[in-house]
Amino acid sequence: MTSPSYNLPALLSRLENGESVKDLNPEELEQLAAEIRHYLVESLAVTGGHLAPNLGIVELCIAMHRVLSTPRDKILFDVSHQCYVHKILTGRAEAMRGIRQFGGISGFCKRSESAHDAYGAGHAGTALSAALGMAVARDLAGEDYHVAAVVGDGAFTCGTTLEALNNIAGHTKKFILILNDNEWSIDKNVGALARYFASLQETSTYTWLRDKSIKFIESLAGKGVREQASKLVTAARAVINPLSFFREMGLNYYGPIDGHDIARLEKVMRIATRQNEPVVLHVITRKGKGYEPAMQNPTKFHGVGQYNVEDGATKPAHTITYSEVFGQTLTRLAAEDPAITAITAAMPSGTKLDIFRKQFPKRFFDVGIAEEHASLFACGLATQGLKPYVGIYSTFMQRAVDMIHHDAALQKLPVRFCMDRAGLSPDDGPTHHGLYDISMLRCIPDIIMMQPADEAEFVHMLATMNQINDCPSAIRYPRGCGEGVALPETPEPLPIGKAAVVADGAEVVLFALGNMNAVAAQVREKLQAFGIDCAHINARFIKPLDEDCLRLYAAKCKLVVTLEDHTVVGGFGSAVQEFMMRDGSATPVLPIGWPDTFVEHGTLELLRAKHGLTPENIASRILQKLNTLV
Repeated sequence: MTSPSYNLPALLSRLENGESVKDLNPEELEQLAAEIRHYLVESLAVTGGHLAPNLGIVELCIAMHRVLSTPRDKILFDVSHQCYVHKILTGRAEAMRGIRQFGGISGFCKRSESAHDAYGAGHAGTALSAALGMAVARDLAGEDYHVAAVVGDGAFTCGTTLEALNNIAGHTKKFILILNDNEWSIDKNVGALARYFASLQETSTYTWLRDKSIKFIESLAGKGVREQASKLVTAARAVINPLSFFREMGLNYYGPIDGHDIARLEKVMRIATRQNEPVVLHVITRKGKGYEPAMQNPTKFHGVGQYNVEDGATKPAHTITYSEVFGQTLTRLAAEDPAITAITAAMPSGTKLDIFRKQFPKRFFDVGIAEEHASLFACGLATQGLKPYVGIYSTFMQRAVDMIHHDAALQKLPVRFCMDRAGLSPDDGPTHHGLYDISMLRCIPDIIMMQPADEAEFVHMLATMNQINDCPSAIRYPRGCGEGVALPETPEPLPIGKAAVVADGAEVVLFALGNMNAVAAQVREKLQAFGIDCAHINARFIKPLDEDCLRLYAAKCKLVVTLEDHTVVGGFGSAVQEFMMRDGSATPVLPIGWPDTFVEHGTLELLRAKHGLTPENIASRILQKLNTLV
């Protein structure tokens, strides 16, 4: 893979903080934009990251920092995966070489990292609400700094964005909403709002009116004349239908604006800062701009690992991923069962439900960034006898807990929640780790939860879900490649709540969940070398637990050890401890998983070593625990 050059480009080396860009002349700004794009392409080829979104926002970030003064003025990025240029412009250009690496800067905005990061984020739909809170706090304190929220068009499919939009005009008169419209979130945006934003781009009448009205108002000096001009423009707006949405929300609309014209962006930004009413700047950008591979394939380069700078080629996965197993298996099951439907919240490629979509387009539904709606929509399908599978990342499932509880479980609706990226999501860090889904869901009555040890067992578990017709079920599986085992020719449903004995033993028993079974096998080898007779159980089910198996091994072993790719608080180990207490067992339980803290970003190997989850660390902890029992 190509490495970035050691020295920063000429203009980038002069950027010490957010104010430095103000010192550049207009001719230098185009050079700066080119340098930033070159630096992003070269540096992210080594570290990986969100390349395409950041290439598309270069000029907009330059213009914002030319007009606004952070950290006094607040700039919030929705999701904030597109904050790399902002970081470069605020003194973190050198640090970009270590972005998303262990000990390096985050791939998202992070308040503890820099005063210029006004708000930390990682999920869609947070920026408008948080920015409105800042604006109201400013107004209450009698201050006059600016608050600007950069929100992608995809985030307008998210309910929280619309909830905040409904409140802006009623709470403050000084607010800047920048609609970064590139027609993409991760995949192509879908739904009525996506079509609406497209219609705004295509309204040539309004483009003409916008240009004329801005020039006219800028030329006016007297307050009374400005008021008359404002009334005139408002009346004209009323006959241009696509603008009604923002106008009815109480926002003054400017756009569409070329998002790659720095001078134009800067000019409109300055106009926005002088308004005494909330404004929306509709900016049209090109995702991946300046790097042909990213422009041709914005989905791939939304978030990408290492790649070759020359052609954008990436290393192929060494084996099939869990996501691909999900997409392929569900498609296979659907060929035999016409009741199966698939739902995703703006993640067809991430969940690999795009495989299903190709075969069964009428039974596939992408609802946009709307996890709550996806879950409720699935409940409605289930009431009519269909079998909805909701493909969702564990970290985004958190938003749908109420729907899983109140709508699916309470009504005993067989919605199937397939939670990708469960466990550690290494490079993305705490906003994306799927370390909390067990804690959130296992307390819900009647739900069935499981996790496969490998991709073959995953196939069987998906078939198991298809047979569950009287309650919701959830399956969690990790990011990335499987264990390299062959997939079964015939999916076979598993008995609900039954574990699998991998190896017998009579002194210590390891109850391992999911991908921790591979670790458990190594731990057992190390314990056996010390003369410890160790059993290894593949737990398979989180709820219901295999109580008979637990009871059997608790009776004959000195120590029960649970292993999980999940926080130890409220997780699988907690469930085992609770059962043992209810059952009156005196055998101690040693739960091993991720600690009760927000785990940082880094490679899986480094993070497991730091937090004591390597086979060596685990074996050592078990030996220490055994010594205390003698």
